[in-house]
Amino acid sequence: MKLLLTVFKRIPKPAVCAGHQRCLSSCASSGLLACRDDALIVGSSRELVQRLGSQVEVRTSFITEEEESAFLRELEPGLKKKRYEFDHWDDAIHGYRETERASWGAACEEVLSRVRSVAFPEGSPLLGPVHILDLDKAGYIKPHIDSVKFCGSTIAGLSLLSDSIMRLVKEDATNEWLDLLLPRHSLYILRDQARYDFTHEILKDEESVFNGQKVPRQRRISVICRNLPG
Repeated sequence: MKLLLTVFKRIPKPAVCAGHQRCLSSCASSGLLACRDDALIVGSSRELVQRLGSQVEVRTSFITEEEESAFLRELEPGLKKKRYEFDHWDDAIHGYRETERASWGAACEEVLSRVRSVAFPEGSPLLGPVHILDLDKAGYIKPHIDSVKFCGSTIAGLSLLSDSIMRLVKEDATNEWLDLLLPRHSLYILRDQARYDFTHEILKDEESVFNGQKVPRQRRISVICRNLPG
C-alpha cells in the first residue's frame, strides 16, 4: 500500500541552536561530534524545543552494527531488484526505492519489538507491514505530513547506513521549526502535535548541516513503523 502524503513547500531556514551544548566525545557509529540524545534537536526557539520535548525523540545507538547488518541481509536482495526513482507519484520523494515487509527473521523482529515497546502506547494497533525507504546518496524527502487516513499519532523510524538531518516545520507558521540530527543506528519518534501539525523532511546532502556542522549524507535506509488512526 502506498502511503498518501500531503506536500508543503517552504524556504529552508538556517538552524539556530535551542538545545543543549554539544559534547566533544566521538560518536561511535558515525564519527560526528556527538550530543546527548536530548541535544540532537535544535530549533527556532528554546520554547518550541521544550514544548515539543515529549513529542520528538532521537535515541542514538538504538541498534548495533550487527543488527544493522541483519536488516541489510534481509532487505538488500529485494531492494537490488528495484531501480531508484526520481519522480515520486506525488512529488514527495526524490531518488528512492521503497518496499514493505510483514515478516522478519528473529534478529530483526527482536529489534522491531524494541521499537514498538518504546515508541507506541501499549495496545496501540500498528499499521501492518513495515515501510522500508531506501534513499540514494542524491535522494531526499520533501516536506510532507503523512496522511491521517492511514497513519495514527506516532511515527518511528530506524536509520541505517547514514547520518541525516530531519527538519520539522509548523504547517501554519513556517517560522517555527526543529532540526533533528539522526545518526546512523538511531531511532527517531514523532508523536501527536509534532506528527500532525509539522511537516517533516530529510535534507539533501548539500543542505545537510546541523547547528553549523556539515553532516555528509550517504545512501540511507529507513525502517518505519506507524500506528493506525485511533
